[in-house]
Amino acid sequence: MADLTSTGSLQIRDVSKMFGTFRAVEGVTLDIKKGEFLTLLGPSGSGKTTLLMMIAGFLDITQGDIALDGASITDVPAEKRNFGMVFQGYALFPHMSVRDNIGYALSVRKRSASEIKARVDEMLDLVQLQEFADRKPTQLSGGQQQRVALARALCFAPPVLLLDEPLGALDKKLRVEVQEQLKDIHRRVGTTFIYVTHDQEEALSMSDRIVIMRDGAIEQVGTPVELYERPATKFAASFLGKSNFITQGDKTYALRPEKIDLRLQQGGSNSRISGAIRSITYFGSMQRIIVDTVQGDEIEVDIDVWRNKEALTEGAEVDLLWQEAAAVELHDT
Repeated sequence: MADLTSTGSLQIRDVSKMFGTFRAVEGVTLDIKKGEFLTLLGPSGSGKTTLLMMIAGFLDITQGDIALDGASITDVPAEKRNFGMVFQGYALFPHMSVRDNIGYALSVRKRSASEIKARVDEMLDLVQLQEFADRKPTQLSGGQQQRVALARALCFAPPVLLLDEPLGALDKKLRVEVQEQLKDIHRRVGTTFIYVTHDQEEALSMSDRIVIMRDGAIEQVGTPVELYERPATKFAASFLGKSNFITQGDKTYALRPEKIDLRLQQGGSNSRISGAIRSITYFGSMQRIIVDTVQGDEIEVDIDVWRNKEALTEGAEVDLLWQEAAAVELHDT
C-alpha cells in the first residue's frame, strides 16, 4: 500500500467542458503542486465543481488534457485514477460502523484483515474518532460524520484528495472547528488537497493557493495574502473580501474597508475624501461604517472598536484617509 505521505501533482492544460451549446469551463490551464492545499473558489455557475468532476473523471473533457505527475489521465476512468473524494453529503453507509465505513475502500481492494485494521486504526487516530469506531453514522454529529468521510477517503492513501464543499451542511461554529482540523490533517498526511467552495473565509483560512473562477474561466490565482492584498480585477477584489472602488481619471482602485482611517472633520483637513456617516453597525470587536461622500459615492469603513477613540454618530461629517499603497490599481476597467 502507498505510504501515508504519498502525494501527486496535477497538470491541467487548456481544459474546456461543453454541455450542449453551453460552455461550463473554458480553457483552464493550471499546475497543482504536490502536497498543496489548493482551493477552487467562485460563485454558483463559475465552473469550479465541473472542473473538479473532470479532475475526478466523473465528467468527460470536451477539450484539453489532465495529467498526474506528467502522465495523461484524460482517458483513465474515475475508478482507476485512485483519487479520494469527499462530498458535502458524506455518502456514508448507514448500516456499517464507523470502522467499517473507513475501511470500505481497502475491503473492496481485497486487503488482508490485519492490514485493514492497522490502517483504519491509523485513520481513527488521525481524525480523533477512536472512541466512536463501533458506532453507526446516525449516532454521530455532522462534524463527526464529516471526519469519517475524510478518513474513508484517505484510508487507501490516494495521491490526490478532492473535496466538493464538504463543510456546506455544517453550522458556522462547527465549520470553523472543522477547518482547523482539515488544515491539521492536511499538514500531517501531505496529500494534495483540491477543495471546492464558494465561502471566502474557508478559502482564506485553509489554502496554500486559491483559484478564483468566474464564468468557467480562471480570474486570478495566488496565495490568500496575494489575492487579498493585490487583487487584479474588480471581480476578484469584490468576491474575496469587501472592497471600495475609487476612480481617479481613467484608473480604478480597490480599497479594503479596514485600510481606511476615518476622522471627524476639524477643518483644514488634507483628507482624500470627505462625507457624512449614513450608518454605524456594531459587530463586537469591529464597527462597520457607511459614509456618503461629497462626490455622491458610498464608502464602507471597518474600524476596530478598541482603537476608535472618537464619538462617531450617524450624520457626523468625517474625513477619510489612507496610505497610497493601500489603493490597488485594477486592470479590467
